[in-house]
Amino acid sequence: MSEKRNPTSKNAFPTLKESIGSLLIVLIALSGVIILSFLLSKTPSKTLRYFFLGPLQNAYYFGNMLNGAIPLIFGGLGISLAMRSGNFNLGGEGQIYSGALATTLFALYLAPLGVVGAILALFIGAFVAGGLAGLSGYLRMKWDTSELITSFLISNAVVLVVNYLIAGPFMDPSTSLIATRKIPESFRLPVLLPPSSLSTALFFALVAVIIVHIYLYKTKSGYQLRMTGLNSRFAKYGGINTRKFIVLPMFLSGFLYGLGGGFAIYGTYFSSIKEFSAGMGWNGLAVALIAKNKPSMVIPAALFFSYIEAGARSAMLHSDVTFEIAAIVQSIVFFLISSEVLFTLFEKKRRYS
Repeated sequence: MSEKRNPTSKNAFPTLKESIGSLLIVLIALSGVIILSFLLSKTPSKTLRYFFLGPLQNAYYFGNMLNGAIPLIFGGLGISLAMRSGNFNLGGEGQIYSGALATTLFALYLAPLGVVGAILALFIGAFVAGGLAGLSGYLRMKWDTSELITSFLISNAVVLVVNYLIAGPFMDPSTSLIATRKIPESFRLPVLLPPSSLSTALFFALVAVIIVHIYLYKTKSGYQLRMTGLNSRFAKYGGINTRKFIVLPMFLSGFLYGLGGGFAIYGTYFSSIKEFSAGMGWNGLAVALIAKNKPSMVIPAALFFSYIEAGARSAMLHSDVTFEIAAIVQSIVFFLISSEVLFTLFEKKRRYS
């Protein structure tokens, strides 16, 4: 019995129908790559070769593909937590960006503290991002405003503020980039697969998946969160403080986004570069939707999205297509998931069979 029919179900893994639906979405998206290559490229075979095999051709490309999945894992987990509770966080762009900037600034300020300073800076950045998302949850709890709208509007405003801070008072004049000063070398995570940018942040992302999975399916609070998301009225009658599970999941969602931004600084960029995280928040949303909000599926979904971007980048460098081919494929994925066309077709087929 699925969770929709049985609120007490602890099924942490996708059903067969969900798995087939997600697989079909992936196949349709990849088919879109093939069609676009024949339409847009004068050398479609070369384009396809570099798109599909480029991310796997050497350690540099493969490592960078894995590295690109790290912030998507954190974002996918954050969105999954929010949606499991019946909330919707559209503020990922601003949250990961502000979390990264806060982590950078406090890493510079707390540099004398060494490892302790690095940990404190990372969690301060995550708390800043969590606070932004939690504010939307609070507004919904207090005045029943839509957290979908408020999280989106707050995020847009925060992106502009962070842009100003990076390009203004915190800009490093010694660099040609619009960026802050670089964090101390002692704060930077070790590289796993040189010469790529893949760092030990990957291990922290995997640990985060395990922690979120345990929280949702092995703890009382996680059970209450899922119950609230499935049927808040029933949960309230059952003695669950449903108001708590409006604010808390939103805060945790932003917190995870902020961690993604912080680890991007510690493992890849080493400073906050203007608009470096553009697209990460939306892609994290798509990852969660592909994974059906289940932590166990966030990793393959994040790898898929990172593979698309890495393949498009490889094809752009070695053939005559532009990087926008990745955006088109991602748009196809967004459309199929948000409309749930495939699942509707499944229901109709079953109904009339």
